[in-house]
Amino acid sequence: MNGFMDENFILKTKTAQWLFHDVAVSLPVIDYHCHLNPKEIADNVRFDNLAQAWLASDHYKWRAMRASGADERFITGDASEKEKFLTFAECMPKLIGNPLYHWSHLELKRYCGIDEPLSPKSAERIWEESVERLQALPVSKIMTLSKVEMVCTTDDPADDLKYHSIIAENKNISARILPAFRPDKALNIENEGWNEYIQRLSDASGVNIADIDTLKSALSLRMDAFDALGCRAADHGLVDFPFLPCPKKAEAAFKKAIDGQILTYNEIEAFRAELLLFCGQEYAKRDWIMEIHYGALRNVSTANFKTIGADSGFDIVGEPHSVQGLARFLNTLQQWESLPKTILFSLNPNDNTTLCVLSGAFGNKVQQGSAWWFNDTKNGMIQQMKTYAELLPLGSFVGFLTDSRSFLSYPRHEYFRRILCDFIGNLVERGEYPEDKECLAKIVTDVCYMNVKEIFKRKKSRKF
Repeated sequence: MNGFMDENFILKTKTAQWLFHDVAVSLPVIDYHCHLNPKEIADNVRFDNLAQAWLASDHYKWRAMRASGADERFITGDASEKEKFLTFAECMPKLIGNPLYHWSHLELKRYCGIDEPLSPKSAERIWEESVERLQALPVSKIMTLSKVEMVCTTDDPADDLKYHSIIAENKNISARILPAFRPDKALNIENEGWNEYIQRLSDASGVNIADIDTLKSALSLRMDAFDALGCRAADHGLVDFPFLPCPKKAEAAFKKAIDGQILTYNEIEAFRAELLLFCGQEYAKRDWIMEIHYGALRNVSTANFKTIGADSGFDIVGEPHSVQGLARFLNTLQQWESLPKTILFSLNPNDNTTLCVLSGAFGNKVQQGSAWWFNDTKNGMIQQMKTYAELLPLGSFVGFLTDSRSFLSYPRHEYFRRILCDFIGNLVERGEYPEDKECLAKIVTDVCYMNVKEIFKRKKSRKF
């Protein structure tokens, strides 16, 4: 029997063990999509305890605690930090087979030097042992220890980016911390508060937004501000992707929304399509990467959403989606010679094959991203890798991202790398790929590091 999460955790074959220990483990980390707070990086915050580091904003843990029967007071309520940690510890033994169990123990090992499993029996001891270790780890040191080379945060066009400016001038932060452009609030014209958001965007850009053209101008100016701070990526979070372009309906939708009128479905989607096409063209000019995340049904528990808010664990996996709208969108941009490099993510694992096949139709300009969110599990990653390998060159895959709000989440890259090495090692030892160490090492190096480093490299000559 293997020891609990020992050095060969997940690595079942000799080939997998060699690939991980001699190749993957030492590679730098590029985390090209996450939700870290730039202010906390600029302030170089330290965490006083594991509750602050783990439980302040991690909806993965919140969902697990609720499903274990914990009262909301001990999750997002007014309980003390230690009470919240002890409640999470009570939940931990139930999480057999859950990635949270593995992630949490990898984090305890890597940042606190603790090998003991977390449970109600060990919780008090682990709480005390971790305090001194964490207080000696400001976030800059966490990133250095984790070999983090680059991070892309998620930022709204109306954000003033002042913390990114501060970070850019701080020579003590070894990692490159770049803003990433997330214009969802501008595109979601049907949402309550859209008018107020448009005023915010107007203030941030200095443009009086009175129609679609001036909205585009405001977004373009904000893209310039992002680009000046090194932005290399834009991200769109969409429920689905119908793509129903019609410029006249888009303009009518803008005017109706400004006047507070109710929009039809077709007007909403025409408006969204018009802005998506505009954004895609602008990203191509700037040589940005366009990331598209779709398939999440948001805030399905209205009662919980009203009392606790968004991004709190009340989103779910939507149905598998038709690829037609997404294909039309990419095809239109390609016909206009304005298709940026694009990475596609669907929250429904049944879309894996669809996204891989769609990506192959556009050469190396488009590819599927790593298993996302609820698929970010051992089995979810294996299934995504298997489908990718069967339909596309696995050696061209851009690998893993945390999509996390936690500064302690970098061991998730280690988790991915162990799973990748085990997947490849199994192919080799079953005789499905030759034992060519040079080729194998290159595949692992490329997937874990070099491919994403290359795709995010800024070109010297661009279209604007």
